[in-house]
Formats: sequence, C-alpha cells, structure tokens
Amino acid sequence: MKVVLFCGGLGMRMRGADTSAPKPMMPIGERPVLWHVMRYYAHFGHTEFILCLGYGATAVKNYFLHYEETASNDFVLRDGGRDVELLDSDIRDWKITFVDTGHDTAIGERLRRVRKFLDGDELFLANYGDVLTDAPLDEMVSSVSGTPDVVGTMLAVAPTGSFHVVQTDGDGKVTGFVPAVDLNVRINGGYFVLRQAIFDYLNAGEDLVGDACVRAAAAGRLNAYRYDGFWAPMDTLKERLELEELLKSGKAPWTRWSGASASAIGATVALDVADPAARA
Repeated sequence: MKVVLFCGGLGMRMRGADTSAPKPMMPIGERPVLWHVMRYYAHFGHTEFILCLGYGATAVKNYFLHYEETASNDFVLRDGGRDVELLDSDIRDWKITFVDTGHDTAIGERLRRVRKFLDGDELFLANYGDVLTDAPLDEMVSSVSGTPDVVGTMLAVAPTGSFHVVQTDGDGKVTGFVPAVDLNVRINGGYFVLRQAIFDYLNAGEDLVGDACVRAAAAGRLNAYRYDGFWAPMDTLKERLELEELLKSGKAPWTRWSGASASAIGATVALDVADPAARA
C-alpha cells in the first residue's frame, strides 16, 4: 500500500535546532523524524512512499540521494574502506517518489497533486511526516478495508499534555480548571487510511482535514480510530528533545521495528503536545 507523506512544513517553532531544514528533516538521534515515520510504515510492510515536497525540498532529496546505510546498520569493512559489507539495510526495498507540490500549498492540494502516483490503488495511507506513534497500523487498515461505505479513517488521540481548560461563570470569574487529558475529546493524530473516494470531497486548493474530512464526516463516511497508546508530534524543540531522550533510553515506543512498543515498555508515554490540526 502506498504511503503519502506531507513534507513541506517550515517548523518555525524549532528554528533554534536548525535554520534551514524542513520540519520532517529535524533529527531524532542520527535520523530525521521523517525517517522514523517511514520505518514505522515499513515495519508493517508498506515501503512505497510518495513525498509531497515544499519548503526545503532539496534537503529531503539530498538526504536520500546520499543516504548513509552505515549510520544505522552494522557492517564489515575491508580493504582499507574500499569494501563495505552491510549486515542489514534500512531502505533497500523502499521505493520513494519525490514530488514538488509547492511552497505554500495546502495539504489537501498537495494530496491532489500526487494523486496520479497512486496508480489507481483503492486504498492508500497518508501522514504529516512529523508525528510518531506505535498504533497498530494493520488494525487501522482493516477497519477501512472491511467497511466499504467509508472514505477512510483517521487516528484520533486524547489531548495529552499539560494544558488546562479554564472554567468561568457569567461574570468572568474562574470557577475551576480541568486538565485536557480529563476531557472526553479527541484530536487529529495525523495518521490516515484513505480511499480514492476522498477526492470526491476535496476541491482544488483546499485542506485535507478542514475541508475534505469535514464534508466526508457530514456525509457519514469518515471514521476515527481511537487510540490511547503512545502518540507524539514534533512541533517544538522541547518535544524534539523529549523524543531524543526516549530514543537514548531505549524506550522509544514508535520504533516497533526494533521491538520497542508501549506494551513492551509497560506504560504509555505522555509528552506535552498541541493539537496538530493546523499544519503546513
């Protein structure tokens, strides 16, 4: 199944980490967050990627054109470095299509511009390219493939983090505070399983969630996959550093390819996160 990744975000709230790279290229450990997202999909057998490029397109292209397998794989060196035998490979079976979809293009329009590369496949996957989870992707796919009347499903997660809702009376006096995690609400988790029929609800220049998904939901054709395990975006430098610490500790739930998961760790990891609905 093909995976569409939106890679045009500027990452303005992480400018302290890098002054030029697009947000999906911000690193966690030795690899950019985009690579971590792609490894997650590859773990489930989905290795055909379509990258919707925008800001920093050259950085994304050059990263994969000059990809260093030795950075994340064991290898044997012979003949003074002239012969390198990899003992494993990250991306040998990956097919990556790079498409410039514009600098300031809405996500829905980016998706429209790569539709021809889906080759008419009925189902496809989509992701913001900077959101991490250990959600069971195979179950998400099954929930759509077994429900032909829906145009897709989106990961729906609880608003974890330290935000509080302020309660007030009619005179503006504060009557209480409610932690966001205690509210019975869900936010868009940035992982989508979609049918080609989503394009019936998406017009030129529009947003995927704010326009197409709203229309599909109004028609009763959009589902949500509720998930309470690990989920975290990388919108700020603080969030990036927290993810770095998880990776260093060996308790990075999203690295399912290495055997780590929330169930294996024994607890859900919560980071300070914000609603990712508005993305570039």
